[in-house]
Amino acid sequence: MSEKKRSVFFPWERKAGLRGLLGRARTRAALWIVLALGAIVLIHNRQEHEAAVRATRASIGDASRAVMSYRADHSGTCPREVNELVRAGYVHDVPIDAWGRSLRLRCPGRTDEKGFEVWSDGPDGVPGGLDRVE
Repeated sequence: MSEKKRSVFFPWERKAGLRGLLGRARTRAALWIVLALGAIVLIHNRQEHEAAVRATRASIGDASRAVMSYRADHSGTCPREVNELVRAGYVHDVPIDAWGRSLRLRCPGRTDEKGFEVWSDGPDGVPGGLDRVE
């Protein structure tokens, strides 16, 4: 009779490669935890960015109302810069965006020659960049 060759296998020796590694319970659990934490971080960062944009739009609205009041009191003339609103007493502080930079003012506006525009350069701070907030 021929004897079968028997060998001892440890649990970690049964499957080789990535498939075997992912088949192990501890590794699978750790992978799920890492993926869940990564998803939480991504969602949190996106929510923070959206909140900053909302806060900046609120500041733009306040600055726009101040510019309209300034124009109503000064026969339709527009302030040359945002600091002029502070000096004239229409706002207490220079309006800033959520990233700590001063808002920008253009008078007359690009689309309305009798109007004005107030905007922020966005999170990267590049003037006229693609992520500006208007």
